[in-house]
Amino acid sequence: MGFGAGIRKMQGIIALLLMSAVPATAGAQILGQAQSAPIQQGPLPEVGPADAALATPPAQTQSGAVPPTATPPTVNPPIPTPAAKPRKKGPVDALKPGQFFWVKQDVYEGPMKIVIVLDTQRIYVFQNEQLIGFSTISSGKKGKETPTGIFNILQKNVDHKSNLYSNAPMPFMQRLTWDGIAVHGGDLPGYPASHGCIRLPIVFAKALFGVTQMGQEVVVLQDTSTPVKRPAPQPPSDSVAGSADATADPALAPPVLAPNPAEAFPLEPSV
Repeated sequence: MGFGAGIRKMQGIIALLLMSAVPATAGAQILGQAQSAPIQQGPLPEVGPADAALATPPAQTQSGAVPPTATPPTVNPPIPTPAAKPRKKGPVDALKPGQFFWVKQDVYEGPMKIVIVLDTQRIYVFQNEQLIGFSTISSGKKGKETPTGIFNILQKNVDHKSNLYSNAPMPFMQRLTWDGIAVHGGDLPGYPASHGCIRLPIVFAKALFGVTQMGQEVVVLQDTSTPVKRPAPQPPSDSVAGSADATADPALAPPVLAPNPAEAFPLEPSV
């Protein structure tokens, strides 16, 4: 009797032990399933360049190697190009069509330079490297543009008439080419309007005519930053047709204009 009671008591203890062990085993099985099941992930939030340093390192692949992280390319900001400085305007720019300045002298001696600038419609006269006169002009219109280059005065005529354009008057004419380009007095509307010649105010044309010599060099520029070449000499129109080609001189830089013409010209502009 005592032995049977002892057996039943032992069975009860074993039953209690088995009952208490079932939850632990079930929990161990659930934990094992969780470790073996694939991890489900939702869409990751976008990560900007500023957050790249805080991002979680990438997971290792099956081979154990860590895939390389893509580095965004470095973009250098564009360097802005400085705007060109506008040309400083002076008394020459203030001239109205037909106006000019001229310094009267008892004697005009020394080397002379005559420079014509088409884009600003101006002519400059230098003697002994001093600016003695400047004026507005009217050069060739579209389709009849005045050629640029370095020319020489080939002919002078106080009362010339055009043999190309219905005997049009060309007072104080100084020829630059034998095909019709000359410097002379004429109408100045304030823009290019001639058939290729350089028109000057009549009074200025007369003053210039009186101080130049045959062969005087005249430089015609498109602007003050573009160099020009000396052209080959041209024969008169009534000469034998054909001429030998000549080698042009190297490009010549435009002459430097006087920095402040107002100091040299206290006179009022003439019209």
